[in-house]
Amino acid sequence: MAFLEFQDISKQYGSVKAVDHVSLEVKQGEFFSLLGPSGCGKTTLLRMLGGFERPTEGRIFLEGKDITDLPPNQRRVHTVFQNYALFPTMTIWDNIAFSLKVAKRPKKETEEKVDAILEMIQLGEHAWKYPNQLSGGQKQRVAIARALVDRPQVLLLDEPLAALDLKLRQHMLIELDTIHDQVGITFIYVTHDQGEAMSLSDRIAVLNHGRVEQLDIPAKIYEAPATRFVASFIGDTNFFAGEIAAVRGDYCEIRSEGFPAIQAYNDKALAAGQRVDLSVRPEKIRVTKTAPAAAKGPGLNVVKATVQDIVYQGVYTKYWLKAGARRISVLEPHSRFLLDQETITWNDDVFVWWHPDDGYMVEVK
Repeated sequence: MAFLEFQDISKQYGSVKAVDHVSLEVKQGEFFSLLGPSGCGKTTLLRMLGGFERPTEGRIFLEGKDITDLPPNQRRVHTVFQNYALFPTMTIWDNIAFSLKVAKRPKKETEEKVDAILEMIQLGEHAWKYPNQLSGGQKQRVAIARALVDRPQVLLLDEPLAALDLKLRQHMLIELDTIHDQVGITFIYVTHDQGEAMSLSDRIAVLNHGRVEQLDIPAKIYEAPATRFVASFIGDTNFFAGEIAAVRGDYCEIRSEGFPAIQAYNDKALAAGQRVDLSVRPEKIRVTKTAPAAAKGPGLNVVKATVQDIVYQGVYTKYWLKAGARRISVLEPHSRFLLDQETITWNDDVFVWWHPDDGYMVEVK
């Protein structure tokens, strides 16, 4: 029996189907993310789990109990919102204690629980301050503590870091991961930020137009995307659409219009004549001013190209190159650069190259 199960869930708003027959299971204690662009249905799924929306079709089960029709206050499911939703006239201590006081918990139990969670989020010395006296990151920790103090079965986090600046978001990612490890409660995290989901999640469901395109661990989502949408939404990639011209053992040759023949690992055991979409991530491709020595051997894909644009990104430099009718993006880590390597600049003629194992066939048409 699954800890949490969405069973054929749909949600219709007039003629718009926000969620379209979604079925998925979440494990107890898992950090699970719903990831996708705006309007894909991820927040609607979260609101249905929290009891703020009712599905048009389907059922939701928590530890085997059907909670579909239960109001929010009868579910042990708490939500942390993007805007924190703290009570401005209450101290931090009272904000966290609020749900315990409403539930009429004994005074000693309330004090012990609030003090313990304040220590966990390292805000004990700020207990008697008010929300407007805290930073954005501190407010977010208080909102999380308030949602966790009564030990819910599931904690829902709806884009909780969206209001924070970049450095604070990066810091809060570590804090969230630490808090999850400490409390061991199931976290359901909604975000459109691929980096956040990849950093935090045990598993990710990638949604598009109300449907789950792929549900897997972060490494599989990135390295083995199930569809063209997943490959393009999770990071950058280069697509080569074409037809398999020949199969040689575990590898195949793909003919793509306006581009030389491409050698690729035939992970889907496709036959000659079948259509494919090949994804090659920018960091898998090398760019040099001279052809690689390995080009004389079998298999390596080597293409002549011209540099159209260069963007320095600190750890990486990103190149946009023109190869025939194709535009190729390459991400070169600076750790690859050698002191005697000739500098690449705009309009240079270069070679781009990658191993057949570095491409992934994401979709068969």
